Amino acid sequence: MANMEGMPNMSIESLPLSAPGEANWRKMLLAIPGTSLILLLLVLWFSFQGVDFAKPSNIVNIGIQSSVLLLLALPLTFILMSEGLDLSQGAVLSLASVVLAAVLAHGGSLPLALTAAAALGLLFGAVNGVFIAYLQMPPFVVTLGTLGLAHGIALVATDGESITEIGSQLPRLYKATVLGIPFPIIVALCAYALFHYLLYHTRFGSYVSAQGGNREALHLAGVNANRHLVVVYLIGGLMVGLAALLWVGRISSGHPTAGHGMEFDALVAVLLGGTRLEKGYGTMPGTLVGVLTVGVLRNGLNLMSVAASWQVVSLGVLVLAALWVESRQGEK
Repeated sequence: MANMEGMPNMSIESLPLSAPGEANWRKMLLAIPGTSLILLLLVLWFSFQGVDFAKPSNIVNIGIQSSVLLLLALPLTFILMSEGLDLSQGAVLSLASVVLAAVLAHGGSLPLALTAAAALGLLFGAVNGVFIAYLQMPPFVVTLGTLGLAHGIALVATDGESITEIGSQLPRLYKATVLGIPFPIIVALCAYALFHYLLYHTRFGSYVSAQGGNREALHLAGVNANRHLVVVYLIGGLMVGLAALLWVGRISSGHPTAGHGMEFDALVAVLLGGTRLEKGYGTMPGTLVGVLTVGVLRNGLNLMSVAASWQVVSLGVLVLAALWVESRQGEK
């Protein structure tokens, strides 16, 4: 029976379980040919530059360096798929890192420090989600505001100084390995597996896609779209808080501005992976390839002693190059 608007009645069960493009791994990978090609070219280029890029130890190092970026890019994929944006990731990461380091510096246990950082991330995620979903405010404006809030609190709380006396618990954990695999890489792989499962094998994944692709279908199916949108931002905030564990372990301190710019790298990685700012389209394998591409570029340029400012320029060029390659392939 059709409803008053001439549209068929829908139920939650009528929504597809998986997001668009999930037919199989081959189709998902083919959705990101431009970035895959650029990643291959970057690997070949740096390998022949004589900067020890291809050494096994450096390959592992790329994975370790990319772990924090992946923890930010995975939830950002959900956010962009829901036609949202989060500019506050870097600032919240810095603040969460300060909180985590402060708890450790005052004798707190590592689980307590991680819980405090995660709670902070959830708080900022809740603020972003409520203002965007229920108050209908633009994501750009809201997350720009929380960016400034987190940045300001971090600076006031630390007087702009690093918190370095974090003890030995976290450094020891960060350097640990399991079957030869470094702890940061294990965390990143587990996070990827979880998000892949959420997107492709749960109702929540279909809701995320529908937020940007067909929000009306959620309403017709009786789904509270606003509540699920808040959950998307809550997940984003939680992951930023958890990422502080690896971030503090990496730099052995909590600094009020250390995470600034990470939101840019995460956004670049997600866009490189093929996630679109509209129609609810995105892929987890694409985001993974995008993160690796950014990681390879950053690592290779560091080995070549390229200034940080030029690395940012290179990331911008990388995005344009990936979009150009994809557009050319789309013409064939």
